[in-house]
Amino acid sequence: MVGEGGSLRASRRRRSVRWRFTQLYAGLFLASGAVMLAVVALFAGGSMDAVPGPGSAVPDASGAAQARIASLEHQLAQAHSRQTEQLLLGSAVGLLVMGVLSLLLGWYAAGRVLRPLRAMTAATRRISADNLHERLAVDGPHDELHDLGDTIDELLARLEGSFAAQRRFVADASHELRTPLATMRTAVDVTLAKPGPLPDQTRVLAGRVHAELDQIDRLLDGLLTLARAQHDLPEPEAVPLDELAAAALTARGLRVEEVLDPAPGTLVRGNRTLLRRLVENLVDNAVVHNEPGGWVRVSLRTTGSAVELVVENGGTVLAQEQVAELTRPFRRAGPDRTASTGTGPGRGLGQGLGLGLAIVAAVAEVHGGRLDLCAREDGGLRVVVTLLRAVEGAEAA
Repeated sequence: MVGEGGSLRASRRRRSVRWRFTQLYAGLFLASGAVMLAVVALFAGGSMDAVPGPGSAVPDASGAAQARIASLEHQLAQAHSRQTEQLLLGSAVGLLVMGVLSLLLGWYAAGRVLRPLRAMTAATRRISADNLHERLAVDGPHDELHDLGDTIDELLARLEGSFAAQRRFVADASHELRTPLATMRTAVDVTLAKPGPLPDQTRVLAGRVHAELDQIDRLLDGLLTLARAQHDLPEPEAVPLDELAAAALTARGLRVEEVLDPAPGTLVRGNRTLLRRLVENLVDNAVVHNEPGGWVRVSLRTTGSAVELVVENGGTVLAQEQVAELTRPFRRAGPDRTASTGTGPGRGLGQGLGLGLAIVAAVAEVHGGRLDLCAREDGGLRVVVTLLRAVEGAEAA
């Protein structure tokens, strides 16, 4: 009921301008018709006053002639009165009929006037951050609507340039920072490889620097993945999501509650590299943000034309408002309770740095899917990624 009420309210909002145009058109028509009817009644009343009455007979006429003239004048007055009444009644009926027709004509005219606006609205809704290169390209005469379309196209061009500049900056900065990081890592390795004993303090400090460099390297990889995920899909293909989930769990060496459906329905269309990163980050997030002796559950199911990957884990109780912020870059729900130094294979790119779920959200969005986060009542997090199924030959048939 709530959804129906919302759709009805949205429908009223969509039609309000057209209804206002229709009412304005019909109101002006009825007002002008009423003025015309009043003018007709005024002139008809004046012409009735001009008809001579029964007392205006010729004085020197005989009695029979006067009676005949009076009778004729009376008949003429009655005929004129009936003619005037019929004229006014016909005008009123015509005004009523034309009032109804004015509503229909006003509705049609308003629809024709607002048709370019509806086309512009539909085109604007189709344009998102992934296809800012599209334009409204309003054709027709150079009127106010054409100027509005050109203004929106200019705004889209500025937005496209801004998004492209942001992505280029992230990618370029990540690439440029790799050179000094490689130099620093080489210097640390050379220091540790020098012959002869090294002071314990120097060895500990070098180990810490090496670990921090690895963490910065993972951060750059995460930023690159996030920037790449915000572009159009490169080389989309049919990807078995169940195989990616099984591979991610096997690589971690975890004992996980698995509910993986190997049916062909788990194929999704997209980029294999980005989808693998999505699954790995979900599994890593469930492992890292957990508690000692906790649990992880991974399930995969098909629902109509979509595939749902559900990853749940135990942990402390989180507020839903706090969970809603986790898809923003560099946002974390709390300290990593089971996080290590970040050098092991179980650490995904961006994991522990506040980029894991941000990358998942970006990859899901570029694949036409969505990411839903829900705090579990008994603690932990429930993550659901919904992706569109790939329609293969047998399924399409």
